[in-house]
Amino acid sequence: MTVAPGFFVPQPNPGAIAQLGDLRRAGKTADAALIQALIGTPSAVWFSGGSPTEVEQQVGAVVAQGGNAVPVLVAYNVPGRDGAQYSAGGAADGDDYRAWIAAFSAGIADHRAIVILEPDGLALQPSDFRQPDTFGRAALIGAAVDTIAAANPQAAVYLDGGHSAWHSVAEMAGRLANAGVSRAAGFFLNASNYQQTADLIRYGTSISTCLWQADRGGSFDDASVAQGVPTAGLTHFVIDTSRNGQGPWTTNARYPDKQDWCNPPDRGLGIRPTLDTGEPLVDAYLWIKIPGESDGTCTRGAAPGSADPEWDLVDPPAGQWFPQQALQLARLADPPLVP
Repeated sequence: MTVAPGFFVPQPNPGAIAQLGDLRRAGKTADAALIQALIGTPSAVWFSGGSPTEVEQQVGAVVAQGGNAVPVLVAYNVPGRDGAQYSAGGAADGDDYRAWIAAFSAGIADHRAIVILEPDGLALQPSDFRQPDTFGRAALIGAAVDTIAAANPQAAVYLDGGHSAWHSVAEMAGRLANAGVSRAAGFFLNASNYQQTADLIRYGTSISTCLWQADRGGSFDDASVAQGVPTAGLTHFVIDTSRNGQGPWTTNARYPDKQDWCNPPDRGLGIRPTLDTGEPLVDAYLWIKIPGESDGTCTRGAAPGSADPEWDLVDPPAGQWFPQQALQLARLADPPLVP
């Protein structure tokens, strides 16, 4: 797919507008400029429920608002989504999901778009929670690829590839192959996470090489990933750089559950969205996760409803604006958000 250089900038979270107003009224002009720059940066639009009619209208509205800009659309509604964690939910069953995806696809209306299909949909499968795969997760996601691609030749669909500090190369390549990555534009890495871009490039390249070898009769085996394989014909990928400017969080604090993925402190925004990555297999750096929106009510293993000991407050629910984190992400951005 060939896309225009401009990505769509969605309407900001209402909490961001409220924070911006508070900062301006308080005379904190430098911090206000940071939040203004954050919300003025292109990021994805997430669709996580609603009826088929509703999601078709919502996707269509984004496409219409964007004009010639390319929207990044996240479909996040697979049955059993996120296990029992903070973003749990999804369609009721396979039939409901197929109807929802068909409507999501119809809303694109063959507009140029990047589709991020089901974050954590493959890296966090029901079997990882020791739950039955009641609805056939990989087959559902593969069918979604076909539905969207058939109706929207100008849309590039990417599947969940986890990140470099999660599954082995061989494991992730096998999951992607089972879900039909060969019929998609490629896969995405680091959605809503904090891994370093350089590590993700190495990981994604290894996955692509593993897929290439398996297509030619090899096995999904980390040890067999060859070096020096030509990039021509390898699977491409995109990387979420929304919050990885300072890399992953490490701490010496002793928590029952560190939850290093959940609202970690002292992180920063990463590389701004661009198609000009300088990497032959990396189609784009994107802000898939909307920086400033909470990952959930993290407690680091304390009782539900407890304060997050790293922030000394009860974190907002998943998807709600987290002003303290938003400002910290903007202040610690690498590269800097405001010159």
